[in-house]
Amino acid sequence: MTSTLDDIVESFEFLDDWEDRYKYVIDLGRELPELPESEKNEANKVRGCVSQVWLVTEISHREDGQPVIAYRGDSDALIVQGLVAIVLALFSGKSARDILDTDVDGLFAKLGLQEHLTPQRSNGLKSMVARIRADAEAALAAAA
Repeated sequence: MTSTLDDIVESFEFLDDWEDRYKYVIDLGRELPELPESEKNEANKVRGCVSQVWLVTEISHREDGQPVIAYRGDSDALIVQGLVAIVLALFSGKSARDILDTDVDGLFAKLGLQEHLTPQRSNGLKSMVARIRADAEAALAAAA
C-alpha cells in the first residue's frame, strides 16, 4: 500500500465534500493488493462485518523481543476495502504496544468516519479494530 496515515488525513482535510471522500476511500481500497483465494479463509475472516473482510496477521519481533504486527487485508465490497486500507495504514507495522495505545476513536472522529458511515459499516470498522487489538494483546501475552 502506498498511502500513509498522514497522506490519508491530509487528503481528508483537503476534500470538503463527502462524496469526494467516499471516492477517495474507494481509491484507497483499490491500492490494496488482492489477497490470494487461499488466504480468504475462515481463520482470516473478520467477524461482525456485513461484507466479507479478511485480515492476514504476520507477527515478527524487534531485537528487544517486542512483537510487531503487519497486516494484509481485503474485502468483497469497494467502500469496505477502502476502510480496510485506512485500518492497515493506522496499524500495520506497529508494535503490539503501539497498537493498543493508538487513539482509534480520535482518528476516526478527525476523519469524520463515525458520522458518515452507515451503522453496518461502522460496526464492521469496529470489528476490524477489535480483531487487531485482540491480535496485539495475544502477541504481547505470548512475548511475556
